Amino acid sequence: MTDNKDRTAWSVPVQLTEVPETGLHVELEAPDHVRAGIADLARLRTLPELKASFDVARRGNGLRVTGRVHGQVGQTCVVTLDPIESAVHEDINLLFLPGAPEPHAEGETDEDAPEPLVDGRIDLGAIAIEFLMLGIDPYPRKPGVAFEPPKSDSDGAHPFAALAALRKDKA
Repeated sequence: MTDNKDRTAWSVPVQLTEVPETGLHVELEAPDHVRAGIADLARLRTLPELKASFDVARRGNGLRVTGRVHGQVGQTCVVTLDPIESAVHEDINLLFLPGAPEPHAEGETDEDAPEPLVDGRIDLGAIAIEFLMLGIDPYPRKPGVAFEPPKSDSDGAHPFAALAALRKDKA
C-alpha cells in the first residue's frame, strides 16, 4: 500500500555541480500518480495538469531558481457546492545558499531571505509542488457567486433574542 507521501513525492534533484556556467533550463510535467496524490492531499476533485518551467543559474556557491508553475485544478465551490475548474499560475524566484538559516516558526521568515542549499542540491519537483499548493484558492467560488446568509422571518429568532428581551424588561 502506498501512502500520500509516496504518491506526492516528485523528486527532480539538481546538483550544484551539474549546473553549467551558462545555466540550466528544465521543463517538467508531473506524472499521473503524483497529480493524484497531490489532489488527495490538497482535497481537490482533480488535478489534470501540473507543469513547471525552471531556469537554474549559479550564484557564487549557490543557485538562483526562477520560473513558473502552472496547474489546472478541479475544486468545489464553497457556496454552491458545484464543481469548478481554475488555473493556478505561480512565479518562482528563489536563491539557495549553503548555510542559509532554516525557517523558524511559520510566518517568521523574510520573503527575500535565501533558502538553504543542502548537500549542494535542490529539488525542482518539490519546489513545483510547494508553489502549486501555495497558489490554490482555499475558498474557491464560481464567478459571480456570493454567500448570502439565510433571511430570518422573525426578529426574535436570532441567538441573542432572549438577552435582548431581558434588556428591554430592565429598561
